[in-house]
Amino acid sequence: MTKEKFRVGLAPGFLDSDGKLRFKDIGLDLLEEQPHIEYHFIKTDQPFVPAGEMRGLDAFIAFGGVYSAETFEGADRLTLVARHGVGYDNFDLQAATEANVMISITPRGIRHSVAEGIIALMFALSKHVVARDRAVRAGEWRDTIRMGVELAGRTLGSIGIGNIGGELFRLLEPFGMRFLAYDPYASIELAESLSVELTDLQSLLSDSDYVCVCCPLTDETRGLIGAREFGLMKSSVFLINTARGPIVDQIALTEALKTKRILGAGIDVFEVEPVEPDDPLLALDNVILTPHAIAMTDECYQNIGRTNCQRVIQVSRGEIPDDIVNKKVLDRQGFHEKLARYRNSFHGSR
Repeated sequence: MTKEKFRVGLAPGFLDSDGKLRFKDIGLDLLEEQPHIEYHFIKTDQPFVPAGEMRGLDAFIAFGGVYSAETFEGADRLTLVARHGVGYDNFDLQAATEANVMISITPRGIRHSVAEGIIALMFALSKHVVARDRAVRAGEWRDTIRMGVELAGRTLGSIGIGNIGGELFRLLEPFGMRFLAYDPYASIELAESLSVELTDLQSLLSDSDYVCVCCPLTDETRGLIGAREFGLMKSSVFLINTARGPIVDQIALTEALKTKRILGAGIDVFEVEPVEPDDPLLALDNVILTPHAIAMTDECYQNIGRTNCQRVIQVSRGEIPDDIVNKKVLDRQGFHEKLARYRNSFHGSR
């Protein structure tokens, strides 16, 4: 008797307009080595995965999109949605839990690349790289360029000292900076291990030369940085946001940059993505903008992709992977019945 395959779907965002894989390596060879697993890419022009596409799948590897309650309707077999990245504000976690579906993220796969991206923006802002490039192309030379600054001796304040914030501090340790962090959930032991001073948000904003947003988007952090907070910052500060756009009030940010209330900013994420072409932020010359892509490297996508494929394999064997964000699903009987079916099927085929 032929055993039923463990069916895996992959988001359409992994493919280019010609239907070819957009990335060098996302670990598909790991799935191909498993005779009990079959996979396919879902094809849709919608910004979300239609509910019908989830039916019949046991696991799904997500890349962008919106995952609402409708996504999980009728997806009785679905057990895992593995997120290609770390943000999960686009998931209805309660609906996923009620459908007995785990949602996993890949913090270890992305932390180094994002931290490197933050440092790249710090250097580009500090050395006025974009302005100097434009000056050369315009036939201008040194007399038109303002002086840059060095990182040594300056203060870096990170809103969040978790996965990415912690890596940022580790990478910058040789630069001789003072480190501050605001994170109500961080332990003193973690902060001390990174030579970081835990402080309140107001103190961080007023004391820092660089303010980096390294926290997830939640009800607690939405709009965390607005006009009042910009008013607390030094006029020489650089703000860097590679987390999520809605954490920073974009109108207040634009005003702070326009009026030179702050010196500059590096922004990888926006309140609306893609950013609107007439957004006034795009007209300012003291901000560096990147299209939510500061962490896009072959190494990052390989690490994330292979992690997700390994987690799919784990679930196909009836195992629970790491980094599940809706942990309440682990207490549900229906979820464990799904895992037991995979476990019995896998071991019965060996």
